[in-house]
Amino acid sequence: MIIGIPSEVEIDEYRVALTPAGMRELVAAGHKVLIQKGAGDGSKLPDEAYAGQGGVIVDTTGELFDQADLIVKVKDPSPEEVGLLKSKQTIFSFLHLAPQPELAQKLMDSGANCIAYETVEMADGSLPLLTPMSEIAGRMAAQVGAYFLEKMIGGRGILLGGVAGVPPAKVVVLGAGIVGSNAAKIAAGMLANVVVLDKNLDHLRSLHSYISGRLTTVMSTALAIEEHVSTADLVIGAVLNPGARAPKLVTEKMVEEMVAQSVIVDVSIDQGGCSETSHMTTHSQPTYLVHDVTHYCVGNIPGAVPITSTYALTNATLPYILELANLGVNTAVRQNTALAGGVNVMEGKITNVAVAEAIGSPYYPLSSVIPYSMNPGAEFGVPGVSF
Repeated sequence: MIIGIPSEVEIDEYRVALTPAGMRELVAAGHKVLIQKGAGDGSKLPDEAYAGQGGVIVDTTGELFDQADLIVKVKDPSPEEVGLLKSKQTIFSFLHLAPQPELAQKLMDSGANCIAYETVEMADGSLPLLTPMSEIAGRMAAQVGAYFLEKMIGGRGILLGGVAGVPPAKVVVLGAGIVGSNAAKIAAGMLANVVVLDKNLDHLRSLHSYISGRLTTVMSTALAIEEHVSTADLVIGAVLNPGARAPKLVTEKMVEEMVAQSVIVDVSIDQGGCSETSHMTTHSQPTYLVHDVTHYCVGNIPGAVPITSTYALTNATLPYILELANLGVNTAVRQNTALAGGVNVMEGKITNVAVAEAIGSPYYPLSSVIPYSMNPGAEFGVPGVSF
């Protein structure tokens, strides 16, 4: 198979979808791997490193898309990239289609097979390709929040951990999944007063046992969110429903009642954000004010640490890339239930329930697109995916 690794075109995106070590594995498996000139520069991975492992350097995005059977990216494709996609070609990347109905429609129109990292889901509900980026985003959320609380940046002028005789800042984390638990651990490590809210008691128990006595866990209710957000110095939005839009847990009225010059870091912004006042920002212009509350809503937080992020992402995605290349898309998703959960668009149809509901499009079970005669009707064990 011919695999293409394009340069990322989103503003302030410095990650690349494959490391030279990953290149070597794919070439050793008998595949031809194209990588666009300069694609790894932002992660300090020069063209020579890829060429030395058997990669073929191409000059333009158009040349790469024209030749590749499988396109592997980091971020969702730009309009220009979507225009280059061909019927039956496969793209494997973060897609985040729930808040982007126009992108979803264009991908349907392209006829390409579109597999999203963020909905590749194991039988236990874990998200193996989203997890490493969620870990990084969660850890960064606490340090970013601490930075924007500094006075010269427009914050309240409060130190997250306080000092002897002076209380620490209050950090409220909405969600105790991968993002939330990592954010809570870093904030607690910085000696902040941390409160974590979630509806999942198992998540709360896990955090409570891990950092017992250093944070407070609270069952999430509308009233609890109102009470804790109103007194927070820093709110970290870490809510995720795989494939779906993030629920709006923080209303504009809550934001209006927050402490002046406090901070919201909405990590859920890739899926639309968990605050009514959130909209996407970039690393170049990361914040804006609403009701005297600083909002940090960067959609690619891990892109700020591309060396760490690129290696972490490739560690997770490489086995799946190899499966797709070795077996072909249809066979790979038949044999791997987790990978089947990642299929969002195939043959012009939305094959993920959460995405279909979010964008108001008809949902087609993957079994109606890829017939599976060996075991008709067997459940794949992944929400919205059956064969």
